[in-house]
Amino acid sequence: MELNGVKEAAPPVLPALPDTTDVLVVGAGPTGLALAIDLARRGVPALLVEKSDRLFPGSRGKGVQPRTLEVFDDLGLIDAVRGAGRDYPRMLSWEGPGGTERGQEWDMIERSEPTEQEPYANALLIGQSRLQEVLHTHLRALGGEVAFGREVTGLVQDDEGVTASFADGSAVRARHVVAADGGRSGVRRALGIAMEGEDVDPKPMLVADLLLTPDTIVDDRNWHVWRGSSEGGAVLCPLPGEPGLFQLIIQFADEHAVPDISEEGVVAHLTALTPITAHQVTKVVWASDFRPRAALATRYRDGRVLLAGDAAHIHSPAGGQGLNTGVQDAYNLGWKLAQVLRHGAPATLLDSYEQERRPVAAAVLGLSTRLHRHAILARNSQRGSETRQLALGYRGGPLATGRAGALEAGDRAPDGPLPEGRIFDLLRGPHFTLLAVDTPAPPLASAQVHVHELGAYEAYGRGLFLVRPDGYVGWAGEDTAGLHAYLASLGALQLG
Repeated sequence: MELNGVKEAAPPVLPALPDTTDVLVVGAGPTGLALAIDLARRGVPALLVEKSDRLFPGSRGKGVQPRTLEVFDDLGLIDAVRGAGRDYPRMLSWEGPGGTERGQEWDMIERSEPTEQEPYANALLIGQSRLQEVLHTHLRALGGEVAFGREVTGLVQDDEGVTASFADGSAVRARHVVAADGGRSGVRRALGIAMEGEDVDPKPMLVADLLLTPDTIVDDRNWHVWRGSSEGGAVLCPLPGEPGLFQLIIQFADEHAVPDISEEGVVAHLTALTPITAHQVTKVVWASDFRPRAALATRYRDGRVLLAGDAAHIHSPAGGQGLNTGVQDAYNLGWKLAQVLRHGAPATLLDSYEQERRPVAAAVLGLSTRLHRHAILARNSQRGSETRQLALGYRGGPLATGRAGALEAGDRAPDGPLPEGRIFDLLRGPHFTLLAVDTPAPPLASAQVHVHELGAYEAYGRGLFLVRPDGYVGWAGEDTAGLHAYLASLGALQLG
């Protein structure tokens, strides 16, 4: 085809999609990739589709919290993720005329030392695009792939499954669909699920990834802050992976400001707020503007379609919570889908996904909003242990039964030393784990449950602790009363 004498390039020929799959995952961000990885290691057929023709190229998110590092440990990703990231640098304020004088340094994130129970003490700095590359590589090693250039344009549900239609005219039949397609989720809108929330800040923000020349005033040892301009403030955070790569965040002072996210506009905003010059910017990799908002989907499930990640909750970037909450959504949902699809658990098990994760998202949204309003560009602001997400749990939830020793069902299962290795080594994998701590291990005939007898350990106390595949205590007791019925309700043990 030619237009005005110019031959128009033919659209790329996309590989054919399978006609059917067990789970269709829409959106190849961190949430969708993590879910596809978890399903792949459980042997659940899944198709991961992405509207774009490539992985997201920017660092909308850049912090991996300790609890998410534990998730990546279980998924077999911890070495690759830590190898691609770095410790958070110290904040540095720039003062004086033109913002060229070094001011105070401080830690944005309260630093902790690893313990026996919490081996990952601090958040890891890694740009979202780099994290996605690590996840994608791992997914491919498990035999999975991303189908790029696939836009879902319609969903039709019935009692047996969901038919998803795509913009190219193709269709896929799935038993379940998971929408992980971001804050502007097309699937969520098609389902008519509302988002309820509030504007966190009326002033617009700009975020971009930049490549800077080595002769700039900034270095990769600090997170650089300029606050003094009447136009607003700017921060530059060095990102691992490529020399000179920084994330730029600008908070405009005027709520009526209109950020220019073109390459020329980003450079103009940067040079107006910092001493960096235009010739010191070699490339604007990616840019976006937004007004911070906190919002939560009114429900996470519509029949056979479930929401996860930003499709279900939208956060202020303060505190580095959004990406982590999304990955942990996937981690909660993956094993439940597998139990329903492969092991005969009742479909009502999927209701527990919303019952457990929506209250967590609501709490995290509140934390992000408080941090934003208190700390955005504030002097010597610091984030405490609440951002690490290690204290999150499901006590009182639909899958939490009993208590023993030092733990109650719903608690995160602590790590700890063993004569050989550590407790996390026992938990790693797609199985349930029964820990008999300072008590004899009972016989249990289930291939899905690994049983281990441990010596006394204060973090657990004496008792039996059934750890779910996502690392939380599901059932706890001093003897086996109720254990078999609990496992049967999850499809992990056949009774009778």
